[in-house]
Amino acid sequence: MKFRNILQSRYGGLIIFSFIFIALSFLVRTILLIKDFQNVELSIIRFFQIYAFGLFYDLVAISYFIIPFVFYLLIVPDKIFNSKIHRWISYAFFIVSIGILVFSGIGEWFFWEEFSVRYNFIAVDYLVYTHEVISNIKESYPMPIIIFGMLLLSGGIFALVKKQFDSSINSQSKFVSRLITSVVLWMIPTMAFLTIDKTSAEIQENTYSNELAHNGIYQIFSAFRNNELDYKSFYQSMDDKEAFTNLRELIKTSNSEFISKDVFDVTRKINYLGEDKKYNVMMITVESLSGSFFTRFGGTSNITPNMDTIAQQSLFFTNFYATGTRTVRGMEALTLSIPPTPGYSIVKRPNNEGMFTLGNVLKSKGYDTNFIYAGNGYFDNMNYFFGNSGYNIVDKKNFEKDEITFENAWGVCDEDLFAKAMQVADNSYKSGKPFHNFIMTTSNHRPYTYPDGKIDIPSHSGRKGAVKYTDYAIAKFLREAKKHEWFNNTLFVIVADHCASSAGKTSLPVKKYHIPLMVYAPGIIEAREVNTMASQIDFAPTVMGLLNMDYTSKFFGKDILLDQPDRALIGTYQKIGLLKNNSLTLQLPTKRIESYSIDNDDQKSCELNKSELREAITYYQTASYLFHHKGYNFNN
Repeated sequence: MKFRNILQSRYGGLIIFSFIFIALSFLVRTILLIKDFQNVELSIIRFFQIYAFGLFYDLVAISYFIIPFVFYLLIVPDKIFNSKIHRWISYAFFIVSIGILVFSGIGEWFFWEEFSVRYNFIAVDYLVYTHEVISNIKESYPMPIIIFGMLLLSGGIFALVKKQFDSSINSQSKFVSRLITSVVLWMIPTMAFLTIDKTSAEIQENTYSNELAHNGIYQIFSAFRNNELDYKSFYQSMDDKEAFTNLRELIKTSNSEFISKDVFDVTRKINYLGEDKKYNVMMITVESLSGSFFTRFGGTSNITPNMDTIAQQSLFFTNFYATGTRTVRGMEALTLSIPPTPGYSIVKRPNNEGMFTLGNVLKSKGYDTNFIYAGNGYFDNMNYFFGNSGYNIVDKKNFEKDEITFENAWGVCDEDLFAKAMQVADNSYKSGKPFHNFIMTTSNHRPYTYPDGKIDIPSHSGRKGAVKYTDYAIAKFLREAKKHEWFNNTLFVIVADHCASSAGKTSLPVKKYHIPLMVYAPGIIEAREVNTMASQIDFAPTVMGLLNMDYTSKFFGKDILLDQPDRALIGTYQKIGLLKNNSLTLQLPTKRIESYSIDNDDQKSCELNKSELREAITYYQTASYLFHHKGYNFNN
């Protein structure tokens, strides 16, 4: 009887809505569980954990969601609350709120299909860059059918609860009692905000289980809150002076000399014997180019036939790893040669002007340095970062209408992009300057559309076709480049920004970070394989080594060909790891540490190596310190 009284009170509508929220969350969780059933390693205990922890996060999420409604119910007087106009307004808000939940649930299906995780900071990006995202959605999915289904489901749910909802908007209440109820309801999200984060209830052994146990809407709140994590607050650390003393040992190389005795200054003079080789550097950074696509690494789909051949004619780095799972992470590492500090990539952060980038180094050597992008470079703050760190910007707005033969939500097709890069290179050559062009492709991205008739896989049929089209476009670009006078003095670099998928059963599945790096320069660079373990932070120093250039460096990475790094730094926006000696040392928020042994595709928990943990802490703590103290700026 008492519960019925609560339902018939002014706050009854919130109770009904909360039950709907929990029911829909349960349904979404179950559907996603069925979709990836084979990856969850399900047992009775695991099943209980997924749904118990899931209910916990659902309750936390609903406590956030109803904050404005609680405030509204507090201040609206009974006379207005019980009026007919208010009844219809309440219907509208209730239906819209249910629609948001249904839309979120449908969106989670597609987000899981793409990334195998619940909503996270990527979803936050999608909320920010609405033009690209909405266009992408329209081109990728049958939106009229989805919207009709969403409206039908929302209306059906409202019809089921309408009678009970009516009784909740036909009640009398005193302001004092409303105030007490509202304060109690506000205390729940307040306590949650102060004490709970996404690791408060976590299933450590299996990443899929962890993601299923979370709530997508809560994850969005969490991502907004944690776009950057203070290293010392969330991760194990050491004294700063000790960390920098360690770092100076780690980054010291056979041809380097520190210019200062100040332990916090990592600036070094790098010296190579002989004269500078002012080769042009034409760098093609390919969207989502996993190593597993290549036949050399076991690929069987034959979607990179041209790059498979180019690899055999190149300096081919076969044990190379991306630092992250997002394009901006790849850009950060390839240009800055810095570990992936927790939170958003430096490319997206404030106060990222004038950084110590490969572009600034080569610009100081007389190079014409350009960032060439197929889409709108304001996306992910790319234009601002590159434009303020040594690069000229060439993006979609710089293309003339007759230079665009095909485009989709993300930008022009790869062929058009490479044609523009060829034009930029010609202009640099005519001006008498060597050039470094950072080219970023977009065709290997949903909706996976590209010009018809180029390859034997139809456009809009999936990632395999998009990869094969990019492979085709790269081969065409190199054929065309051979007709230009600057070809014989150019290093053509092909590298990925990250893998096509980063999902796995463990926190950081190492095989999902393995990417190709090849330097194609017939007559300049001897074709051979290099099996040294390295990551994207080693790219810039290695390029400088191929150019045989003396320079002043702050790079964390090493010249792979001269001082074998034999380690890789990889991470997500919260989890950061050191891969070394067939083991992965992983740091997580709340100062937790995990350690895994790596045997091909097998990744198992193992005993922690304290020396490798010390090295991991050193890299990440000092990188965070330098960024925040302006110690990684070009002119400091």
